[in-house]
Amino acid sequence: MNMVAVIGTGYVGLVAGTCLADMGNTVICADNDRNKIDELNQGNIPIYETGLKEIIRRNAGMGRLRFTADTNEAVKEGDVIFIAVGTPPMEDGSADVQQVIAVSRDIGRHMEGYKVIVSRSTVPVGTGQKVKETLRRELYERGADYPFDVVSNPEFLREGSAVHDFTHADRIVLGLESAKAEHFMRKVYEGLSLNGVPFLFTNIETAELIKYGANAFLAMKVTFINEMAQLCEKVGADVISFARGIGMDRRIGPDFLRPGPGYGGSCFPKDTSAIVKIGEDHGVDLSLVRQTIEANERHKLRMVKKIKEAMGILEGKPLWILGITFKAETDDMREAPSLVILKELAKEGARLNIYDPQGEKEGRWRLEPIKESIEFRANEYDAAKVADALVILTDWARFRTMDLDKIHEVMKGNYFFDFRNMFERRLMEKRGFLYFGTGR
Repeated sequence: MNMVAVIGTGYVGLVAGTCLADMGNTVICADNDRNKIDELNQGNIPIYETGLKEIIRRNAGMGRLRFTADTNEAVKEGDVIFIAVGTPPMEDGSADVQQVIAVSRDIGRHMEGYKVIVSRSTVPVGTGQKVKETLRRELYERGADYPFDVVSNPEFLREGSAVHDFTHADRIVLGLESAKAEHFMRKVYEGLSLNGVPFLFTNIETAELIKYGANAFLAMKVTFINEMAQLCEKVGADVISFARGIGMDRRIGPDFLRPGPGYGGSCFPKDTSAIVKIGEDHGVDLSLVRQTIEANERHKLRMVKKIKEAMGILEGKPLWILGITFKAETDDMREAPSLVILKELAKEGARLNIYDPQGEKEGRWRLEPIKESIEFRANEYDAAKVADALVILTDWARFRTMDLDKIHEVMKGNYFFDFRNMFERRLMEKRGFLYFGTGR
């Protein structure tokens, strides 16, 4: 097996490095955050992701996975070097690739012999060529002439199921320019190939665009079902049956047809904005994607409007908020719909009692501007006695098994805003709740 180096131990890098080790590769993960590396070496995982901790411990114990704060060490040891650093959005919506270029410079300064440099980060079209130019420049300044190949290998992981998504991938997209690079990448992903995962080989630019295109399309799909949910409410239709009906069409499919309070997370908001900016830079108006972004923002505010229309003036009224992460099974609050919704509710004077199984730590600092309006609670029952209304913003599985009879008995009010459609209206109204779903 090849020696694999992964530069960056954030969400993408840590999952990739761990799963590649579990497939039999020897992997060294590097990060310039020494505290994070120390924590990883002690078995403490900085992110919440189902199954990840166990796989890290197993492969570290077998000697296939290790962590270092010395990027130079990783560069020298790795035959295949994955770049997995952040590409945060800038004010104009474009992706900031400074970290990718900085890592490329480090690789060029310290590589010895042939290397395959793989961009795992989500980057705009043309970044692969910038990486090549950076490597050539650094090698030239060293007076070195080591050969290398650059590969674009976008990830398609969903937070909360990233390990499963990696090991049961729909496809492996590889943008590359040489047979040698293909050989190395086939060896790295041999475990997936043996399991029948298909490979798509293309050029670097196409691979870079595939990631943005996929996320933009899925964001449009989510926004579509949220808009259809509004129509369903107006005409007396049920969005759940509606989604099932169109999702049974094989041309459409059922995935991403679940209405909610809007999309969020680390990918859809960032990548839709980035692809719009890419279009602008090349004289192409991606109006459909731009309108998707605008519609998603309006939809978040619509959740607040629904609460106000039902309850009237919210000044001083205690609301019981269940779930604040952008989706279940993750602690990620990046671009979560709750951030917009809760800030708007706080502006209206509502008192916000919050419980999320994993979101409190990040939620405290992201919601710092409205800290006077919020109180974090210990569990899903803790705020029932004081709450005029319950509002579900994230569909954690444990919420489905709540004792609803107990909640209705002790809850101060009876408003129930189920913005993830976790419960059936008929059954909730039978219990005595004033039930409000999304699109039903």
